[in-house]
Amino acid sequence: MATPLVSASPPRRARNLAEFVVNYVSEQIASESLKPGDKLPTESQLMATLSVSRTVIREAISRLQAGNVIETRHGIGSFVLEPPQEKLGIDMVPATTLRDVLSILELRISLETECAGLAAQRAQPEDVARMRAALDALDATRRNGRDSVEADLQFHISVARSTGNRYFVDILTQLGSALIPRKRIDSAGIAHAEPDAYLSLVNLEHESILEAISRHDADGARAAMRMHLSNSRERLRKANEAAGMPAR
Repeated sequence: MATPLVSASPPRRARNLAEFVVNYVSEQIASESLKPGDKLPTESQLMATLSVSRTVIREAISRLQAGNVIETRHGIGSFVLEPPQEKLGIDMVPATTLRDVLSILELRISLETECAGLAAQRAQPEDVARMRAALDALDATRRNGRDSVEADLQFHISVARSTGNRYFVDILTQLGSALIPRKRIDSAGIAHAEPDAYLSLVNLEHESILEAISRHDADGARAAMRMHLSNSRERLRKANEAAGMPAR
């Protein structure tokens, strides 16, 4: 469900209306009425709230996309992106080999296991809704045959956001899609799995994480996250060994 916006005063007609819409959405984000991962209201809702035409709304959406303020997922809607973060001094070497991917998964296990536990302790209803929306988007990309890496990353970032600790979010955002192995290597192919079946299994693991967080089960959330990431690591490691392929 799209996030409702606070009603706006009528736009000043002397200025560009698309700019008015851009400024309005930006203000909603700045005030945290809209947060990263939230879905924007539909075009029709924005038209009614701001008293502008569909053409104006679409021009404003294009500007927000160009400014990396939002991203639009075809057939799903537009979502608020994480704001640019200051560098934390981490120089991430691109994960171009299987050994790199396995090393990244080791990093993720240590970082995200505790992240999930804290999320279970601290998540508010709106945090759970944001994680649910991320998984729904992830499933939609899988069913439509599109690249699911960004939606996968948004789920993990939404878990981090639920901790209330901005440094978890900063680190995961900075590392970005390097955290998702299939961005760098054909995980399903290496695991000798049909891609849709492979992603369905991964999504079931995600659901287990969300279920534990939803019931505020910190130990269960840690276990579900550790199992999800450990399973990813072991699927790749065993498939590599069975194929007799070098890690580099």
